[in-house]
Amino acid sequence: MKSSAIVSAAVALALTAPCIATAQTAKDLVGTWKNTKNTSTSADGKTIDVFGPHGSGLAIFSADGHFVIVNLNPDTPKFAAKTRDKGTADENKAAVAGGIGLYGTYTVVNKQISFKVDGSTYPNWTGTEQKREVSKYSQKEFTWSLTNSLGGKGEVTWARVE
Repeated sequence: MKSSAIVSAAVALALTAPCIATAQTAKDLVGTWKNTKNTSTSADGKTIDVFGPHGSGLAIFSADGHFVIVNLNPDTPKFAAKTRDKGTADENKAAVAGGIGLYGTYTVVNKQISFKVDGSTYPNWTGTEQKREVSKYSQKEFTWSLTNSLGGKGEVTWARVE
């Protein structure tokens, strides 16, 4: 009886293992993903929601190796002047802190996504190569970690848009 229970458990684990696998190729990421979590933990251990409690974003990965990612805080105040080139210093600061966009090309090898960033709203990322370690992957959701644009340890979770 015990041995059949062990065999059943082993079979169950083998059947569920693909659900907890990691992204192995770029094909695993092709499609559109919605951001469901984007946190940053600072050196002192404080964790924040990078784009506020209502933060949102999309990542699109194409089959030919291109990507675009946009994350924002929908609660960022609107500019009083109603044109983006006439923001006050405070409005501009809030706008920069309230969103980030980047695009370029990507590859996936084992548990790592490598981005070649062709352009970003954060100028320090334009022209760089960046890596994201995938800590959890399924066909419906994945999580990566990185040193983010705030200088902290970032953890970002994406859910596939169906």
